[in-house]
Parts: sequence; structure tokens; C-alpha cells
Amino acid sequence: MDKLIALVTGANKGIGKEIARQLAVAGHTVYVGSRDADRGKEAVADIDGDARLLVLDVTDAESIAAAAGQVPALDILVNNAGISVTERTEVTEETTETFRRLYETNVFGLVAVTNAFLPTLRRSAHPRIVNISSGTASLAASAGQAAGIIAFASGPSGALGAYRSSKTAVNELTVLYANSLAGQNFKVNALAPGARRTNLMGPAGLASPRAGDPAEGAAGAVRLALLPDDGPTGGFFSWDGTPVPW
Repeated sequence: MDKLIALVTGANKGIGKEIARQLAVAGHTVYVGSRDADRGKEAVADIDGDARLLVLDVTDAESIAAAAGQVPALDILVNNAGISVTERTEVTEETTETFRRLYETNVFGLVAVTNAFLPTLRRSAHPRIVNISSGTASLAASAGQAAGIIAFASGPSGALGAYRSSKTAVNELTVLYANSLAGQNFKVNALAPGARRTNLMGPAGLASPRAGDPAEGAAGAVRLALLPDDGPTGGFFSWDGTPVPW
């Protein structure tokens, strides 16, 4: 496979860092997107291969524009940057401020970054976009029609409404981008990486034996990032490659 150029947002830690690591180990050039320059430098130093720091705050228009100007060529965009909350609050108790804060990063940031880098991606012969979603975003699972999909960290069925609904929005955006870019050789897919031992899960997730290795979830993203031209687009997949119910 030819050497490709990838950008992973929120790649200074967790699954994002592991995605960047695996792509670099596979011989590709990886821009490690990080809001904090120092943390980004540490991540780059810890990754073997051609890893490059790209300071990028997905909630800041000027930061996005500056980052896009520093990337002359791009084949793969992994929209990994995302935030959650550690308290399993019922949606009836969540504040609108919580919704705004999570949507700003998880939804609006994804759209802003994707649109900013689309001109560069369009110059690629094999452009790929991978959006990191969540099994908790599945409407079928929330409605009790897909047992086993919702991760243990979701708590009660009405909990974490801001996070879960933001990732449901990511799924819809995945389909819309796939539709809009059809015929341009793009592959746009969403990944449910599974419950992993990352900071996103909070202290309970970091300590839980049920939370898996981030490398396993990252491998699913890498698989979608390196899809062949006859691969799927507009899909929602689990870390192991199986489709997740919408």
C-alpha cells in the first residue's frame, strides 16, 4: 500500500493516540491533532514512525483554519475529538449548558473540521473519513431493540442524554456526508469503538475490568481508514467490523 497522509483529531491521548500510533506503525504519515501543544508534543514523541504535531482546537474557527493551512495533502481524516461527562445523569436532569458544551465539540467541531479539510481530501485518490461514534448512539439500542449494544457505562436508559444524542447526530452526519460525497471515491463511516480504558470513560471506566484495551477499538478505526475502493460507505460499524443498528 502506498504511504498515505492522515489526520486524527484529539490524538494526544486515548483512542485517538492509539489510532495515530497504528497508522504510523503501518507506514503512513500522521498528523497528531491536539488542542494543547505540549501534550501533542509528548504524544508525537511516544509514537514510532512519521507522526507530526498539528495544534488543532475543533471548537475554534481560527485554529481550524490555521491547521488546514498547514496540511497540503490529506488522504484520511479521523474525527476522534470528543468529550463526555462522568456523571450518569438522567436526561431529565441534564442542563442545556451540558448539551451545548458537548455538541460544540462532538457535533459542531466535527462539521467544522470536516468542511475545512474537504478541499484537501478531494485531491486524494482514495479519501477516507472515519467518525468516532458510540454504541450508545444507537436508537435501536436505546429503544430496547438491540440488546447488548449499549455499553455498560451508559447506566440507566435515560442517562447521558447529551453525550448519546450528540453521537447519534454524528451518525446522521456520517450518512449525509457519505451521500453528498458519493461518486467522488470517498468512504465515510462511523465507528463504535466499544467501552475502553480512556479518560473519556472517567475514573469508573479506567478502573473497570469490563472496559477494553484502547488499541482494540483503535484497530477498528484504522480498518475503516484503510478501506479499499470497493469498501462500504455511510455505515455504522463496531470495532470488530460488524454493523451496529442505527
